[in-house]
Amino acid sequence: MKAVIQRVNHASVTVDGQVTSSIRKGLLVLLGITASDTREDSIWLSKKILNLRIFNDDKGIMNHSLLDIDGEVIIVSQFTLMASTKKGNRPSYIKAANAEIAVPLYTQFIEDIEMELGKKAGTGIFGADMKIDLQNDGPVTIVIDTEFKQ
Repeated sequence: MKAVIQRVNHASVTVDGQVTSSIRKGLLVLLGITASDTREDSIWLSKKILNLRIFNDDKGIMNHSLLDIDGEVIIVSQFTLMASTKKGNRPSYIKAANAEIAVPLYTQFIEDIEMELGKKAGTGIFGADMKIDLQNDGPVTIVIDTEFKQ
């Protein structure tokens, strides 16, 4: 699993002109899933994201996690995170999991986040053409890949 995590002042997801999710202060998580990803990857990544100390304390130092600030989260599936650009100019998405593998893991990841966070996560719609609107705070953008968790 690969996640691009953006600290946001607000974010929303729109599909077919309808807002499916919106949040205030929190995290926008773009999530890519490979065929080799597992339940353990979901557990590890969800805990890592929720405990990242990337929110400012009262001294302006990034010392608080999403849990500490009682923030919100939107999780959006994004197979293009698995793109390989090694050869040529057309990205290859062969590493991206197909829907039979990706949907259950995406759903499980959302559930893992919600259980630890104690509230619902906003989401996009898997496989849909989504429009993401956000105000990146900082900007703070972090990439985490479970391939390198060891």
